[in-house]
Amino acid sequence: MKKQVEKLKKYLSLVIIHIFNCFPTKKNKIFMFSYYGSQYGCNPKYISEYIIQNTPKGQFDIVWAFNDFKKKDHLPNIRTVKTMTLKYFYELCTSKVVITNFRTTDLFVKRKTQYYIQTWHSSLRLKQIEKDAEISLPEQYVHMAKKDSKKCDLLLSGCKYSTNIFKRAFWYEGEIFENGTPRNDLLFNHDPLMKERIFNALSISPDCKVVLYAPTFRNDSNLAVYDLNYLGLLKTLANKFGGKWICLVKLHPHLMSKSKELICGNNVVDVTSYNDIQELLSISDVLISDYSSLIFDYSITRRPCFLYVPDFNDYIEQDRNLYFDLLELPFKAAMTNDDLLNEINLFESEKYNTDLYQFFQRVGSFENGKANEMLVKRIKEVCFSENGRKINEAV
Repeated sequence: MKKQVEKLKKYLSLVIIHIFNCFPTKKNKIFMFSYYGSQYGCNPKYISEYIIQNTPKGQFDIVWAFNDFKKKDHLPNIRTVKTMTLKYFYELCTSKVVITNFRTTDLFVKRKTQYYIQTWHSSLRLKQIEKDAEISLPEQYVHMAKKDSKKCDLLLSGCKYSTNIFKRAFWYEGEIFENGTPRNDLLFNHDPLMKERIFNALSISPDCKVVLYAPTFRNDSNLAVYDLNYLGLLKTLANKFGGKWICLVKLHPHLMSKSKELICGNNVVDVTSYNDIQELLSISDVLISDYSSLIFDYSITRRPCFLYVPDFNDYIEQDRNLYFDLLELPFKAAMTNDDLLNEINLFESEKYNTDLYQFFQRVGSFENGKANEMLVKRIKEVCFSENGRKINEAV
């Protein structure tokens, strides 16, 4: 019965889409959503905010889609819609530009007059993705991903290494925009007012130094891998780098209900519900992670990053293969808490910066803090210029 209801909903949605696709597209309208409407974040957020801050008021009509509509009705200079409503389909179907950071479903029936920008949700991956990891992905997702890539007009890349992955594994043959990752522009800026705002929001004393622990999710739901020795970590950081330290812990959203079991201790703060990881990276003096692509984003800051991977061997065997040998990255990897504290004590800033430079050269980084500027320039061409019409015709 449930499957029949879902099938009927999809059929009715496609009828609505067919009707709205007969309406003219609005050349300055940009439709955005992040992680299927679950948040205001990632690359679409930073593109949206750059447009608002750096283009004439009214030049673009920005529409964001959210699943939880009531919590998102306070965004300035942005119109919002609730996903899967009539208004949602109307705005989606009549937008000139559509921007998201994840795959779209069959309920985005792209028109010839539309321009679809896929930002993806990482600048560089550690875990293999898409075709490279096809054997571990659900068949339904692979089918959706292939169809999504055919709709895509522009795919963003943060480095040459990612471009090569996309060419091989993304089922995509279109243009790859090699100008960096919009959300990473923030990490090039040193905004004391933003830092003050974040510290106030998290009730952190302005004289504190911050270590952020941001591990990724495990498919086997093994909670033992998050057994970080917070007390020892804070003492070691204070001895090594000086100052008073506080630890922010951002677990994967899937673990939000478990955070109270995993996070405890003095000067340890649960920030799992904080909605913008990029802001947390920007205020952190040290990052500790594991297999998350956040490590590559954070490397832009040149601040110390360490990997705590007590399940390294099991993870490689049970989850996806990695694009890099974890032990050859610029970030020191530790299998135990004692190893982690030892790596912090042995940290050498000069060697770390040299290793980072060599890594950036190896992957061919495009990150320079101007990703939003370059992308919005392209969007203007698509929406308003003769060159933009040629771009649309080409795709």
